[in-house]
Amino acid sequence: MSTRTKIILATVLVALGVAGRLMPHAWNFTPIIAIGLFAGAYLGPRFAFIVPVTAMVVSDIFIGFYAWQMNATVYAAMALSGLLGLAIRNRKNPVSIGLAAMAGSTLFFFITNAAVWFFGSSYAPGIEGLTASLVAGLPFFRNALAGDIWYSWSLFGAYGLVTYGVRYLRLRAQTNKTHNRSLI
Repeated sequence: MSTRTKIILATVLVALGVAGRLMPHAWNFTPIIAIGLFAGAYLGPRFAFIVPVTAMVVSDIFIGFYAWQMNATVYAAMALSGLLGLAIRNRKNPVSIGLAAMAGSTLFFFITNAAVWFFGSSYAPGIEGLTASLVAGLPFFRNALAGDIWYSWSLFGAYGLVTYGVRYLRLRAQTNKTHNRSLI
């Protein structure tokens, strides 16, 4: 894939991520983890971290930012999805995509809820406070997990269908061209 094509696809992914966060949705049912996985798997290391973080920053301009420590933690947790995408780069199948999406959701859940406990004042210090923060985040985790799997399979599947269709049309055009030459 050319650099120009990667930039266009990265721009589309960022726009999808921004739209997914700005349109009405269930809490944490957004495409950002899926976008990071996809960027890592198809666009490579240069875009794996930039794409999901850019989508978060641009959408946060409209949604609002948190304390800088929480924003940094959320962005870092989202960027990890790009690393997971790089890990499945040579194994893009429904099982590895689903497992990577689940891993992205789980990492995001633990990292961000631990940050809420660590940086915030809502939970007591110690394991009890951390446990309370994790338990409070469980309803959001369910939606995030469902959204991450749904968007990952949808994004990878749609891309697979489009690339298959393009290859088919090119092969058909080439076959017709060869066939037409033989008639002359």
